[in-house]
Amino acid sequence: MPTLPNPTAKPANPSHQADNLRALWWILLSVAGSSAMAIAVRDLSTQLDSRMIVFLRSAITSGLILLALVFFSRLRSQLRFTRPLSHILRGTLIAASTHMGFYAISELPMATVTVLFFLAPIWATMLAVLFQKERVGFRRVAAIAIGFGGALIVLRPGMGSFEPAMLAALASSMLFALALTMSRGLAQQDGAISAYFSSVIITAFVSLPFAWPVLAMPDDLRGNFALLVLVIAGAIRGYADIEAYRHGEAGMLAPITYLRLVLIAAAAYFLYDEIPDGATIAGAVVVISSTLYIAIREARLRALATRGR
Repeated sequence: MPTLPNPTAKPANPSHQADNLRALWWILLSVAGSSAMAIAVRDLSTQLDSRMIVFLRSAITSGLILLALVFFSRLRSQLRFTRPLSHILRGTLIAASTHMGFYAISELPMATVTVLFFLAPIWATMLAVLFQKERVGFRRVAAIAIGFGGALIVLRPGMGSFEPAMLAALASSMLFALALTMSRGLAQQDGAISAYFSSVIITAFVSLPFAWPVLAMPDDLRGNFALLVLVIAGAIRGYADIEAYRHGEAGMLAPITYLRLVLIAAAAYFLYDEIPDGATIAGAVVVISSTLYIAIREARLRALATRGR
């Protein structure tokens, strides 16, 4: 799936004090996994259609999880699906988000698509207002507007450099934010393994009809290695994200997720000779600044609410 942060998400277990040190290690693992996953997708896209890449990743990961369930009874005992409709809806949203995200990665400069993915927390804030009736003050509204202004700097509509894949990146970040907003607390109730397992299984089923017309496998050693990296890094990133936001405060985790832009931009430079242009850099500064403000504001409001109890 796209490598998206979620600074607006609340820790999944608010009943006890957040373990930020533990969450720090998980989010660093997520950053490494998501960066490796994006690079693997770009590499595989030279051989396979993005729809096939999504299917292969989800199908192989699902098979490995099912195999682990056969041999490890303790793992089976941790599976719980007390809210099946929520699992299905979340998995479907993640599947759609992943397809659009992988397509964008295959078509756009990697730094550009990563910046557009960073809009996820802004979408999440807007969706929380619509679906959860959260109250958002003027300053956060201004931060949201500024964030979208940063996206417009990257998109440059009407200036000849706009590409349709940019819309796919925007849609991917919005759908993933919707999945996060609508499934808040799912990992707390059913566990991180259940939440991750349901998402990859559903993604595999949803992806099969789309991948069927373009069925193929990597045709050389580099392609197979990239597929291996994609499966391993995707699993690490998916599970680490759930654990990070389950244990830690989003305001502390948010700044760390932006390390991905540095890692991915560096990899794109050395592997594909991609150099971010001025508009991408300027847009990144604006988007990151606005999302950091939202995350910090959320953390302060949550701290005030906790002290007021």
